[in-house]
Amino acid sequence: MTDFPPSLLDGYRRFKAGRHAREHALYRSLAEHGQTPEVMMIACCDSRSAPDTIFNAAPGEIFVVRNVANLVPPCEPDSAYHGTSSALEYAVQSLRVRHIVVLGHGGCGGIRAVLEPSAKPLSPDDFVGRWTSLLQPCVDEVTVRGQLSGIELQTTLERAAVRHSVANLRTFPFVADLEDSHRLLLHGAWFDIAEGELWTLNEATGEFAMAA
Repeated sequence: MTDFPPSLLDGYRRFKAGRHAREHALYRSLAEHGQTPEVMMIACCDSRSAPDTIFNAAPGEIFVVRNVANLVPPCEPDSAYHGTSSALEYAVQSLRVRHIVVLGHGGCGGIRAVLEPSAKPLSPDDFVGRWTSLLQPCVDEVTVRGQLSGIELQTTLERAAVRHSVANLRTFPFVADLEDSHRLLLHGAWFDIAEGELWTLNEATGEFAMAA
């Protein structure tokens, strides 16, 4: 039997003796009364861009779903499995969140994979490739803009992916209806890992601006 990772056990002990001990009343209340987050965040799996850390959030404040390249698929009811769509449904219909944030980040491996179409699939099923094919409209959008350097192209596609996912949120009727009645707000953001800078999307212009 493989031993549980010692680094995780060490981290758990520090958590139990530190934060959990300091915030025991909060954790007990969350356990007894459930969660009531106002924000749902759709973020990347990347270990460097954890939403709870970036936003200094307390337990119970953000309902988070993470996937490769922080993508939202369009609403496609069928017999397949839909992890992100089911989390979205639960957050909106059960938790009644007031905000949904799509959070991209710099140096995203999923985005890089899209920019290297000749790369060999990681497995015969190519789950990553099929998932990130959702970004093809974004690739088409950014490649018609002319010559961009590697980093510029990567960042441009990362931000286009955020805009695309926000647009896909509106293909879900329960999201569109609540947004139309001003009971739900949609947002896009992009995080620069190296500099710790947060950029937020202005949907009116389609541009990102650094948060103060």
